[in-house]
Amino acid sequence: MKNFRELIETDGIYVFDGAVGTRFYDKGIYINRSYDELNLTASDLVREVHDEYVRAGADIIETNTFGATRHKLQQYSLENKLREINITAARIARAAAGEDVFVAGAIGPLDLRIEPYGPTSFDEAKEMFAEQISALLDGGVDLFLLETFSDLSEIQQAIRAVKELCDLPVVAQMTIQTDGKTVFGATPEVFTQRLDNWGADIIGLNCGVGPTHILTALENMRAVTTKKLSAQPNAGLPRDVQGRQFYMCSPEYMSKFAKRFIKAGATFIGGCCGTTPKHIKLISDAVRAISPRQAKAVLRQTEKVKVIDLKPVDVKVVPAEERSNWSRKIARGEFVTSVEVLPPKGCDAAKTLEAISILKKVGIDAVNIPDGPRAQTRMSAQATAVLVEQNLGIEAVLHYCCRDRNLLGMMSDLLGAAALGLHNLLIITGDPPKMGSYPDATAVFDIDSIGLTNMVNKLNHGLDLGNNPIGCPTAFSIGVGVNPGAINLDEEIRRFEWKVEAGAEYAITQPVYDTEQLREFLKKIAHVRIPIVAGIFPLVSIRNAEFMHNEVPGVRVTQEILKRMRVASDISKEAAREEGIKIARESLTEVRDLIQGVQVSAPFGNIKYALQVFEVLDAFSTRREGVTV
Repeated sequence: MKNFRELIETDGIYVFDGAVGTRFYDKGIYINRSYDELNLTASDLVREVHDEYVRAGADIIETNTFGATRHKLQQYSLENKLREINITAARIARAAAGEDVFVAGAIGPLDLRIEPYGPTSFDEAKEMFAEQISALLDGGVDLFLLETFSDLSEIQQAIRAVKELCDLPVVAQMTIQTDGKTVFGATPEVFTQRLDNWGADIIGLNCGVGPTHILTALENMRAVTTKKLSAQPNAGLPRDVQGRQFYMCSPEYMSKFAKRFIKAGATFIGGCCGTTPKHIKLISDAVRAISPRQAKAVLRQTEKVKVIDLKPVDVKVVPAEERSNWSRKIARGEFVTSVEVLPPKGCDAAKTLEAISILKKVGIDAVNIPDGPRAQTRMSAQATAVLVEQNLGIEAVLHYCCRDRNLLGMMSDLLGAAALGLHNLLIITGDPPKMGSYPDATAVFDIDSIGLTNMVNKLNHGLDLGNNPIGCPTAFSIGVGVNPGAINLDEEIRRFEWKVEAGAEYAITQPVYDTEQLREFLKKIAHVRIPIVAGIFPLVSIRNAEFMHNEVPGVRVTQEILKRMRVASDISKEAAREEGIKIARESLTEVRDLIQGVQVSAPFGNIKYALQVFEVLDAFSTRREGVTV
């Protein structure tokens, strides 16, 4: 049998198989189970599907291992069988292939968000891929097929893993949407050049859409690479018929497009979701009809390709000093002051704005607007921030969380916020809905605060998520949350390191009641230190103190403070409030030399309690003279 790399160097047109999962479903295996486990529990059925595609004329068949990575197998408690599943799958395919058909080790995405959009690092992702690749190698595959990827960073780690373990050829296939781009906005021209640079031997497309959109993308890809191209479209977009998904493209229709793919420059053609051995049979017949199996490609290997500049041009990043007064003071090392005020519960913001107007009079730098804290329903934080800035002339620090919006929604929101003149952000993941009044609400969490920080940083550099230019860059001051009292402090520090790497420019802490804890934490993050704004939340009662200590994750109220609040609460409500304010002042005084700003929360929306905390700051006391609160 020929080496697959030798096959790549020929001018022939070759056929991949079609959908494996579709055939399992057709044969009565429902989708609520692991199809990868069938390699162990129904090996004869897996072999039967492979045999069907070999008889249909496929030159390359894929192992039944699309979801056989550790994270995906964990969903079925099968992670301890990873090697056995992959090795067995390769051997089943090898037996079906015989001497005339090649076996491709099929590898799909991890189903995880990796950096910069999530907590999984590049190296961790690479190791997860390497675990599967090693097993497939032991099973005897001829090449690797990386398919249905949307994130370029993720497929890069898969390519790295293959290259480090062997020299077998790599087919790298992305998936696009109906707009011709990946879900992250990368165009075919961009991801083709990236895959070429990273060493993919064949570059292609699969899944996602039907043959029409694949054809258009192939034509664009051909102009920017000399590598061989592949196409494995779905049999059209699925339609729901009485609760079942049906793919409507007939085998005849798919075979016509196979010829068009060849004219566009593809030399490896097959099918994805919805395609069957009947589809592959007619595709194979169409390919065989081209004699002597040569590609009518529009580009020869000796021709020069059009190189696209993947970097944005003429983008002037707005310096931090010019983005806002808040950003300017932080960039210059000046101390900043802010008060956290919740958005109104209804649609009338009059009382909230009236209360916030006092902050402007006494010289507070900004008002912090939380975004659905503790998963409670309130007016949009973004709308509140716009009302504050447009009506009061004081800057807002908009808290923005990932919980309620998908990637597209977040991108739209942020572009809109920039257009409306909002420049200060505090990026947070967001409390889960189960904490709030509507526990059955669905959380999105497409990305976490690390990924969102990266997204905002890209916007500040004139790029969207897919590294496509957006024109005028945004000018956001990028803040993130940090928790000195996290239960898993090592994990908190690791995430903080990633936030700084992603582009964070300052951080605001959880409420600080243990000042020694903050000092120790700041020592631990000295290697990635950015300006720190301390959160100060004046306590109003012993019940409030116990709630903060026991029910707010990451907040530690010392036993001494609990004792003081208990004694004061026994005297009166007023005494408890005064003691809480006194404790907050003491905390601010103790950490003043460690921090570059303070965010004081207004308990129960009462601004005057928050302002009393600032009185320990000399500059604030001077500004406040003559102002009645």
